[in-house]
Amino acid sequence: MSLLSLIFGQKQKTASIAKERLQLIIARERGSSSAPDFLPALQQELVAVISKYVRVNPEDIKVQLEKQDNYEVLEVNIVLPEQRP
Repeated sequence: MSLLSLIFGQKQKTASIAKERLQLIIARERGSSSAPDFLPALQQELVAVISKYVRVNPEDIKVQLEKQDNYEVLEVNIVLPEQRP
């Protein structure tokens, strides 16, 4: 670091400012929508992937998005069939 940057501080680059603004816009848009539109597609993809390895009823896979404080929690519940010896 140079002496001038220590005294006057370092000027933020335009790209980093634009990135911060974009993150704020995306966060605000996510907060304003009540139901995310990707959940049904995500649930179908999970059914497809899990069905490759285990026989599972598509109705036994539940996907939920919950808000807790400032976080969004994606909860996936899968009821697997019992394994018989």
